[in-house]
Amino acid sequence: MVTKNDVEQAFPELKWIKNTTVRDQVITMWVEAAKHGGWKSLDDIPFTLLVENSGKLVDHTRRVTKICKHVAEARDHPINMDYLIAGALLHDVGKVMEYTTVNGTVVKSDYGHRFRHPVSGAKLAWQLGLPDDIALIIYAHSHEGDHCKRTPESIIVHHSDFIDFEIKKSMM
Repeated sequence: MVTKNDVEQAFPELKWIKNTTVRDQVITMWVEAAKHGGWKSLDDIPFTLLVENSGKLVDHTRRVTKICKHVAEARDHPINMDYLIAGALLHDVGKVMEYTTVNGTVVKSDYGHRFRHPVSGAKLAWQLGLPDDIALIIYAHSHEGDHCKRTPESIIVHHSDFIDFEIKKSMM
């Protein structure tokens, strides 16, 4: 079972979130998603099933979060840093429910065949009472967000995610 301590160790970037309520909500999201997906360790979850040997979801999430922080710091436009960092840390949390292990191989779960990770992540965020702007970042980070109005924070996460994905894909 994934614990609060496991999440805190996996994501030292949590300390960048100044609002302790938001920080605790991010931790709770990861714990609840892991419980729903039946994962015992965050290190067992791959970044993507689209690229063989893609690496760990935790590593991808940390890279995206760091990219987001740098982009926001380079902007003169006001950015809600707590929401940005929370959204970056949670953008792929739905993959924890979208994937499962069958006979030692990670595959798409039954739940994942019904709900892609942007939808399941946003759904969980709403269920756990996270702010709508964070749920939007989760929902809009991928193609699902192409038909809604993205906030500056969700634009940063969307592009940062694709930067990391495209670089990973180009190296294979």
